Amino acid sequence: MSTATATAAPAAGWTGAERRLLTAVAAAHALSHMHMLVFPPLFPLLRDQLGVGFLELGLVVTVFSVVSALTQAPMGFVVDRIGPRRVLTAGLVTGGIAFTSFAIFGGYAWMILAGAIAGLANATYHPADYALLNGGIGGPRMGRAFSLHTFAGYAGGAAAPALMLALAAGFGVQAAVLCAGLLAFAVAAFVWIACPRDVKPQAAKPGAGPKPRVLSPAILGLTGFFVLIALSIGGTNGFAVASLVAGHGLSLTLASAALTAFLVGSATGVLLGGGLADRAQRHGLVAAGGFAAASAITLCVALLPLPGIAVVALLGASGVLSGLCMPSRDMMVRAAAPPGQAGAAFGIVSTGFNIGGMIAPLMFGWLMDAGHPNAVFLLGAVFMAITALAAALPELRRR
Repeated sequence: MSTATATAAPAAGWTGAERRLLTAVAAAHALSHMHMLVFPPLFPLLRDQLGVGFLELGLVVTVFSVVSALTQAPMGFVVDRIGPRRVLTAGLVTGGIAFTSFAIFGGYAWMILAGAIAGLANATYHPADYALLNGGIGGPRMGRAFSLHTFAGYAGGAAAPALMLALAAGFGVQAAVLCAGLLAFAVAAFVWIACPRDVKPQAAKPGAGPKPRVLSPAILGLTGFFVLIALSIGGTNGFAVASLVAGHGLSLTLASAALTAFLVGSATGVLLGGGLADRAQRHGLVAAGGFAAASAITLCVALLPLPGIAVVALLGASGVLSGLCMPSRDMMVRAAAPPGQAGAAFGIVSTGFNIGGMIAPLMFGWLMDAGHPNAVFLLGAVFMAITALAAALPELRRR
Protein backbone atom coordinates (compact mmCIF):
# COMPACT_ATOMS: atom_id res chain seq x y z
CA MET A 1 0.00 0.00 0.00
CA SER A 2 1.36 3.44 -0.88
CA THR A 3 1.52 6.27 1.63
CA ALA A 4 -1.13 8.15 -0.30
CA THR A 5 -3.50 5.20 -0.24
CA ALA A 6 -2.93 4.65 3.46
CA THR A 7 -3.56 8.28 4.22
CA ALA A 8 -6.79 8.24 2.24
CA ALA A 9 -8.13 5.29 4.23
CA PRO A 10 -10.89 6.09 6.70
CA ALA A 11 -9.48 7.57 9.88
CA ALA A 12 -11.73 5.49 12.09
CA GLY A 13 -10.93 1.98 10.83
CA TRP A 14 -8.11 -0.26 9.71
CA THR A 15 -8.01 -1.55 6.15
CA GLY A 16 -7.38 -5.23 5.43
CA ALA A 17 -3.98 -4.43 3.91
CA GLU A 18 -2.99 -2.48 7.02
CA ARG A 19 -3.95 -5.38 9.29
CA ARG A 20 -1.92 -7.86 7.24
CA LEU A 21 1.06 -5.55 7.18
CA LEU A 22 0.93 -4.84 10.91
CA THR A 23 0.53 -8.53 11.76
CA ALA A 24 3.56 -9.45 9.64
CA VAL A 25 5.77 -6.67 10.99
CA ALA A 26 4.72 -7.40 14.58
CA ALA A 27 5.53 -11.11 14.09
CA ALA A 28 8.98 -10.18 12.78
CA HIS A 29 9.59 -7.85 15.73
CA ALA A 30 8.46 -10.49 18.23
CA LEU A 31 10.86 -12.97 16.63
CA SER A 32 13.72 -10.46 16.73
CA HIS A 33 13.35 -10.05 20.50
CA MET A 34 13.01 -13.80 20.92
CA HIS A 35 16.25 -14.33 18.98
CA MET A 36 18.07 -12.00 21.37
CA LEU A 37 17.25 -14.49 24.12
CA VAL A 38 17.79 -17.82 22.39
CA PHE A 39 21.20 -18.48 23.94
CA PRO A 40 21.18 -16.70 27.37
CA PRO A 41 18.51 -18.88 29.07
CA LEU A 42 20.43 -21.96 27.89
CA PHE A 43 23.80 -20.80 29.29
CA PRO A 44 23.80 -23.24 32.25
CA LEU A 45 23.18 -26.14 29.85
CA LEU A 46 25.57 -24.85 27.19
CA ARG A 47 28.35 -24.42 29.75
CA ASP A 48 28.32 -28.14 30.50
CA GLN A 49 27.74 -29.18 26.89
CA LEU A 50 30.50 -27.03 25.39
CA GLY A 51 32.92 -27.12 28.32
CA VAL A 52 33.30 -23.34 28.58
CA GLY A 53 32.67 -20.74 31.30
CA PHE A 54 30.08 -18.03 31.59
CA LEU A 55 32.62 -15.42 30.45
CA GLU A 56 33.05 -17.23 27.14
CA LEU A 57 29.29 -17.60 26.81
CA GLY A 58 28.76 -13.92 27.58
CA LEU A 59 31.15 -13.09 24.74
CA VAL A 60 28.52 -14.47 22.33
CA VAL A 61 26.06 -11.78 23.48
CA THR A 62 28.77 -9.11 23.19
CA VAL A 63 29.57 -10.18 19.62
CA PHE A 64 25.85 -10.08 18.78
CA SER A 65 25.51 -6.55 20.21
CA VAL A 66 28.65 -5.14 18.59
CA VAL A 67 27.80 -6.47 15.11
CA SER A 68 24.24 -5.17 15.42
CA ALA A 69 25.44 -1.74 16.59
CA LEU A 70 27.93 -1.39 13.75
CA THR A 71 25.55 -2.48 10.99
CA GLN A 72 22.15 -1.07 12.03
CA ALA A 73 22.66 2.44 10.65
CA PRO A 74 24.13 1.25 7.30
CA MET A 75 21.26 -1.22 7.04
CA GLY A 76 18.82 1.69 7.24
CA PHE A 77 20.31 3.15 4.04
CA VAL A 78 20.04 -0.27 2.38
CA VAL A 79 16.34 -0.35 3.33
CA ASP A 80 15.73 2.97 1.60
CA ARG A 81 17.73 1.85 -1.45
CA ILE A 82 16.29 -1.62 -2.19
CA GLY A 83 13.09 -1.69 -0.10
CA PRO A 84 12.07 -2.77 3.41
CA ARG A 85 10.24 -5.95 2.37
CA ARG A 86 13.37 -7.41 0.77
CA VAL A 87 15.59 -6.39 3.68
CA LEU A 88 13.25 -7.66 6.40
CA THR A 89 12.79 -11.00 4.64
CA ALA A 90 16.55 -11.33 4.16
CA GLY A 91 17.12 -10.47 7.82
CA LEU A 92 14.72 -13.16 8.98
CA VAL A 93 16.36 -15.75 6.71
CA THR A 94 19.78 -14.69 8.00
CA GLY A 95 18.63 -15.12 11.60
CA GLY A 96 17.25 -18.54 10.72
CA ILE A 97 20.60 -19.55 9.19
CA ALA A 98 22.45 -18.37 12.31
CA PHE A 99 20.56 -20.62 14.73
CA THR A 100 19.94 -23.63 12.49
CA SER A 101 23.65 -23.75 11.62
CA PHE A 102 24.59 -23.87 15.30
CA ALA A 103 22.01 -26.57 15.90
CA ILE A 104 23.54 -28.65 13.09
CA PHE A 105 27.27 -28.08 13.63
CA GLY A 106 27.46 -27.13 17.35
CA GLY A 107 30.72 -26.20 19.07
CA TYR A 108 31.77 -22.97 20.77
CA ALA A 109 33.47 -21.47 17.71
CA TRP A 110 30.30 -21.96 15.68
CA MET A 111 28.29 -20.41 18.52
CA ILE A 112 30.40 -17.24 18.24
CA LEU A 113 29.85 -17.21 14.46
CA ALA A 114 26.12 -17.75 14.98
CA GLY A 115 26.07 -14.79 17.38
CA ALA A 116 27.73 -12.58 14.75
CA ILE A 117 25.32 -13.69 12.00
CA ALA A 118 22.34 -13.17 14.32
CA GLY A 119 23.64 -9.68 15.15
CA LEU A 120 23.69 -8.83 11.45
CA ALA A 121 20.13 -10.13 11.12
CA ASN A 122 19.06 -8.06 14.11
CA ALA A 123 20.33 -4.90 12.42
CA THR A 124 17.65 -5.20 9.74
CA TYR A 125 14.56 -5.28 11.93
CA HIS A 126 14.10 -1.73 13.20
CA PRO A 127 14.92 0.10 9.93
CA ALA A 128 12.79 -2.26 7.83
CA ASP A 129 9.91 -2.53 10.32
CA TYR A 130 9.48 1.20 10.71
CA ALA A 131 9.88 1.87 6.99
CA LEU A 132 7.11 -0.64 6.24
CA LEU A 133 4.80 0.85 8.86
CA ASN A 134 5.56 4.40 7.77
CA GLY A 135 4.71 3.59 4.16
CA GLY A 136 1.72 1.31 4.70
CA ILE A 137 -0.26 2.58 7.71
CA GLY A 138 -2.55 5.60 7.59
CA GLY A 139 -1.44 8.61 9.61
CA PRO A 140 -4.43 8.58 12.01
CA ARG A 141 -3.47 5.03 13.09
CA MET A 142 0.32 5.34 13.10
CA GLY A 143 0.68 5.75 16.87
CA ARG A 144 -1.31 2.57 17.53
CA ALA A 145 0.69 0.72 14.87
CA PHE A 146 3.93 1.76 16.55
CA SER A 147 2.58 0.72 19.96
CA LEU A 148 1.51 -2.74 18.75
CA HIS A 149 4.88 -3.17 17.02
CA THR A 150 6.75 -2.34 20.25
CA PHE A 151 4.43 -4.51 22.35
CA ALA A 152 5.07 -7.47 20.05
CA GLY A 153 8.79 -7.10 20.72
CA TYR A 154 8.18 -7.08 24.47
CA ALA A 155 6.01 -10.20 24.13
CA GLY A 156 8.62 -12.05 22.09
CA GLY A 157 11.32 -11.30 24.63
CA ALA A 158 9.10 -12.29 27.54
CA ALA A 159 8.17 -15.64 25.96
CA ALA A 160 11.70 -16.61 24.92
CA PRO A 161 13.23 -17.86 28.21
CA ALA A 162 10.34 -20.17 29.14
CA LEU A 163 10.00 -21.41 25.55
CA MET A 164 13.70 -22.18 25.10
CA LEU A 165 13.99 -23.94 28.46
CA ALA A 166 10.85 -25.99 27.81
CA LEU A 167 12.11 -27.08 24.38
CA ALA A 168 15.56 -27.88 25.79
CA ALA A 169 14.02 -29.95 28.61
CA GLY A 170 11.85 -31.89 26.20
CA PHE A 171 14.11 -32.32 23.17
CA GLY A 172 17.61 -31.11 24.03
CA VAL A 173 19.57 -27.90 23.55
CA GLN A 174 20.32 -28.39 19.84
CA ALA A 175 16.66 -29.05 19.06
CA ALA A 176 15.58 -25.95 21.00
CA VAL A 177 17.97 -23.74 19.00
CA LEU A 178 16.89 -25.45 15.79
CA CYS A 179 13.23 -24.59 16.50
CA ALA A 180 14.18 -20.91 16.98
CA GLY A 181 15.91 -20.97 13.59
CA LEU A 182 13.12 -22.74 11.73
CA LEU A 183 10.57 -20.30 13.14
CA ALA A 184 12.48 -17.47 11.46
CA PHE A 185 12.06 -19.11 8.03
CA ALA A 186 8.30 -19.41 8.62
CA VAL A 187 8.01 -15.73 9.62
CA ALA A 188 10.12 -14.75 6.59
CA ALA A 189 7.65 -16.48 4.27
CA PHE A 190 4.74 -14.73 6.00
CA VAL A 191 6.42 -11.32 5.69
CA TRP A 192 7.14 -11.87 1.99
CA ILE A 193 3.49 -12.76 1.32
CA ALA A 194 1.77 -10.21 3.60
CA CYS A 195 3.87 -7.06 3.08
CA PRO A 196 3.43 -4.81 0.03
CA ARG A 197 5.95 -5.00 -2.76
CA ASP A 198 8.90 -2.65 -2.57
CA VAL A 199 8.64 0.47 -4.68
CA LYS A 200 11.69 1.73 -6.53
CA PRO A 201 12.80 5.11 -5.10
CA GLN A 202 11.78 7.97 -7.34
CA ALA A 203 14.57 9.91 -9.00
CA ALA A 204 14.89 13.53 -7.99
CA LYS A 205 13.10 15.92 -10.33
CA PRO A 206 15.24 18.39 -12.26
CA GLY A 207 15.63 21.60 -10.30
CA ALA A 208 14.26 20.01 -7.11
CA GLY A 209 17.40 20.90 -5.17
CA PRO A 210 19.63 18.65 -3.08
CA LYS A 211 18.12 15.69 -1.23
CA PRO A 212 17.58 16.45 2.49
CA ARG A 213 20.36 15.07 4.68
CA VAL A 214 19.24 12.27 7.00
CA LEU A 215 22.12 13.08 9.35
CA SER A 216 20.38 16.25 10.45
CA PRO A 217 20.68 17.83 13.91
CA ALA A 218 17.19 16.51 14.70
CA ILE A 219 18.13 12.88 13.89
CA LEU A 220 21.43 13.13 15.75
CA GLY A 221 19.60 14.62 18.73
CA LEU A 222 17.09 11.75 18.68
CA THR A 223 19.98 9.28 18.61
CA GLY A 224 21.20 10.81 21.86
CA PHE A 225 17.62 10.64 23.13
CA PHE A 226 17.57 6.89 22.45
CA VAL A 227 20.86 6.49 24.32
CA LEU A 228 19.29 8.23 27.32
CA ILE A 229 16.22 5.95 27.16
CA ALA A 230 18.47 2.88 27.20
CA LEU A 231 20.37 4.29 30.19
CA SER A 232 17.10 5.19 31.94
CA ILE A 233 15.70 1.68 31.90
CA GLY A 234 18.95 -0.29 31.76
CA GLY A 235 19.55 -0.21 35.50
CA THR A 236 16.02 -1.31 36.35
CA ASN A 237 15.97 -4.11 33.79
CA GLY A 238 19.38 -5.49 34.69
CA PHE A 239 19.90 -4.75 38.38
CA ALA A 240 16.54 -4.08 40.01
CA VAL A 241 16.37 -7.47 41.74
CA ALA A 242 19.92 -7.31 43.12
CA SER A 243 19.47 -3.68 44.16
CA LEU A 244 16.19 -4.29 46.01
CA VAL A 245 17.57 -7.33 47.84
CA ALA A 246 20.78 -5.56 48.91
CA GLY A 247 19.44 -2.03 49.40
CA HIS A 248 15.86 -2.49 50.60
CA GLY A 249 16.18 -5.90 52.21
CA LEU A 250 13.44 -7.41 50.05
CA SER A 251 13.23 -11.14 49.58
CA LEU A 252 14.28 -12.52 46.23
CA THR A 253 10.65 -13.39 45.46
CA LEU A 254 9.36 -9.89 46.23
CA ALA A 255 12.23 -8.22 44.37
CA SER A 256 11.50 -10.39 41.32
CA ALA A 257 7.82 -9.44 41.60
CA ALA A 258 8.83 -5.76 41.53
CA LEU A 259 10.83 -6.25 38.33
CA THR A 260 7.94 -8.20 36.81
CA ALA A 261 5.59 -5.34 37.73
CA PHE A 262 7.90 -2.88 35.96
CA LEU A 263 8.10 -5.03 32.81
CA VAL A 264 4.36 -5.73 32.69
CA GLY A 265 3.67 -2.06 33.39
CA SER A 266 5.97 -1.07 30.51
CA ALA A 267 4.13 -3.35 28.09
CA THR A 268 0.77 -2.02 29.30
CA GLY A 269 1.97 1.56 28.94
CA VAL A 270 3.09 0.90 25.37
CA LEU A 271 -0.41 -0.27 24.43
CA LEU A 272 -2.04 2.72 26.11
CA GLY A 273 0.46 5.10 24.55
CA GLY A 274 -0.54 4.24 20.98
CA GLY A 275 -3.94 5.91 21.20
CA LEU A 276 -2.41 8.85 23.03
CA ALA A 277 0.20 9.29 20.28
CA ASP A 278 -2.52 9.27 17.62
CA ARG A 279 -4.40 12.06 19.41
CA ALA A 280 -1.42 14.16 20.52
CA GLN A 281 0.07 16.96 18.46
CA ARG A 282 3.25 17.52 20.47
CA HIS A 283 4.78 14.11 20.97
CA GLY A 284 7.88 15.52 22.62
CA LEU A 285 5.80 16.91 25.47
CA VAL A 286 4.01 13.55 25.89
CA ALA A 287 7.38 11.79 26.19
CA ALA A 288 8.70 14.48 28.51
CA GLY A 289 5.69 14.23 30.82
CA GLY A 290 5.86 10.44 31.01
CA PHE A 291 9.57 10.27 31.75
CA ALA A 292 9.39 13.13 34.26
CA ALA A 293 6.64 11.36 36.22
CA ALA A 294 8.51 8.03 36.01
CA SER A 295 11.63 9.80 37.29
CA ALA A 296 9.78 11.14 40.34
CA ILE A 297 8.39 7.70 41.17
CA THR A 298 11.76 5.98 40.71
CA LEU A 299 13.35 8.62 42.95
CA CYS A 300 10.91 7.64 45.71
CA VAL A 301 12.04 4.02 45.40
CA ALA A 302 15.67 5.13 45.65
CA LEU A 303 15.34 7.43 48.65
CA LEU A 304 12.39 6.35 50.81
CA PRO A 305 12.20 3.39 53.22
CA LEU A 306 9.20 1.68 51.66
CA PRO A 307 7.48 -1.64 52.36
CA GLY A 308 7.92 -4.28 49.69
CA ILE A 309 4.38 -4.08 48.35
CA ALA A 310 4.77 -0.31 47.88
CA VAL A 311 7.97 -0.86 45.90
CA VAL A 312 6.15 -3.33 43.64
CA ALA A 313 3.32 -0.85 43.06
CA LEU A 314 5.63 2.10 42.42
CA LEU A 315 7.82 0.24 39.95
CA GLY A 316 4.70 -0.97 38.16
CA ALA A 317 3.54 2.65 37.85
CA SER A 318 6.99 3.73 36.66
CA GLY A 319 6.86 1.04 33.99
CA VAL A 320 3.44 2.21 32.77
CA LEU A 321 4.60 5.83 32.53
CA SER A 322 7.86 5.03 30.72
CA GLY A 323 6.09 2.63 28.35
CA LEU A 324 3.47 5.27 27.61
CA CYS A 325 6.19 7.39 25.97
CA MET A 326 7.40 4.83 23.45
CA PRO A 327 4.85 5.34 20.63
CA SER A 328 5.31 9.12 20.93
CA ARG A 329 9.07 8.54 20.77
CA ASP A 330 8.61 6.74 17.45
CA MET A 331 6.34 9.50 16.16
CA MET A 332 9.13 12.00 16.93
CA VAL A 333 11.51 10.03 14.71
CA ARG A 334 8.89 9.75 11.97
CA ALA A 335 8.40 13.52 12.01
CA ALA A 336 12.16 14.14 11.77
CA ALA A 337 12.83 11.62 8.97
CA PRO A 338 13.25 13.19 5.50
CA PRO A 339 10.80 11.88 2.84
CA GLY A 340 11.82 8.48 1.54
CA GLN A 341 14.50 8.02 4.22
CA ALA A 342 12.54 6.48 7.10
CA GLY A 343 14.73 3.36 7.07
CA ALA A 344 17.94 5.34 7.42
CA ALA A 345 16.44 7.60 10.11
CA PHE A 346 15.21 4.73 12.28
CA GLY A 347 18.42 2.79 11.67
CA ILE A 348 20.53 5.69 12.92
CA VAL A 349 18.49 6.54 15.99
CA SER A 350 18.07 2.86 16.98
CA THR A 351 21.86 2.66 17.22
CA GLY A 352 21.39 4.76 20.34
CA PHE A 353 19.82 1.71 22.00
CA ASN A 354 22.94 -0.33 21.22
CA ILE A 355 25.22 2.37 22.62
CA GLY A 356 23.19 2.76 25.80
CA GLY A 357 22.89 -1.01 26.11
CA MET A 358 26.68 -1.31 26.15
CA ILE A 359 27.20 1.44 28.73
CA ALA A 360 24.39 0.71 31.20
CA PRO A 361 25.49 -2.75 32.43
CA LEU A 362 29.00 -1.50 33.18
CA MET A 363 27.81 1.64 34.93
CA PHE A 364 25.12 0.08 37.09
CA GLY A 365 27.21 -3.03 37.73
CA TRP A 366 30.01 -0.81 39.07
CA LEU A 367 27.54 0.82 41.49
CA MET A 368 26.51 -2.61 42.79
CA ASP A 369 30.11 -3.75 43.21
CA ALA A 370 30.97 -0.50 44.99
CA GLY A 371 28.28 -1.19 47.61
CA HIS A 372 25.72 1.43 46.50
CA PRO A 373 22.62 -0.61 45.57
CA ASN A 374 20.16 2.24 46.10
CA ALA A 375 22.17 4.35 43.67
CA VAL A 376 20.91 2.09 40.88
CA PHE A 377 17.43 3.62 41.16
CA LEU A 378 18.84 7.05 41.96
CA LEU A 379 20.92 7.13 38.78
CA GLY A 380 18.01 5.66 36.81
CA ALA A 381 15.79 8.50 38.04
CA VAL A 382 18.43 11.05 37.03
CA PHE A 383 18.65 9.60 33.52
CA MET A 384 14.84 9.62 33.26
CA ALA A 385 14.80 13.31 34.22
CA ILE A 386 17.46 14.11 31.61
CA THR A 387 15.48 12.09 29.05
CA ALA A 388 12.38 14.15 29.86
CA LEU A 389 14.36 17.35 29.40
CA ALA A 390 15.78 16.12 26.08
CA ALA A 391 12.26 15.36 24.82
CA ALA A 392 10.86 18.72 25.94
CA LEU A 393 13.61 21.04 24.67
CA PRO A 394 12.81 20.77 20.91
CA GLU A 395 9.13 21.48 21.63
CA LEU A 396 9.98 24.44 23.83
CA ARG A 397 12.32 25.86 21.17
CA ARG A 398 9.56 25.53 18.58
CA ARG A 399 7.12 27.43 20.76
